[in-house]
Amino acid sequence: MDKKLVIKMIKNCFKQYYAEGETLPMSTDDLDRLGDRIIELKTEHPSIDLHELINDMVYEFLTG
Repeated sequence: MDKKLVIKMIKNCFKQYYAEGETLPMSTDDLDRLGDRIIELKTEHPSIDLHELINDMVYEFLTG
């Protein structure tokens, strides 16, 4: 799975929830780790929709 695509999808998802769409509420390292975690979960559970997984992980980050 292409990590650059996953990172781009994460950034786009943050724009839905976070008013400051140009700045992310996380560091580059955190973004990288979140991308790795999403790829890991998608690999473990290939039937999960990638968009749904990213949306859930971003929401969890913002509320958790």
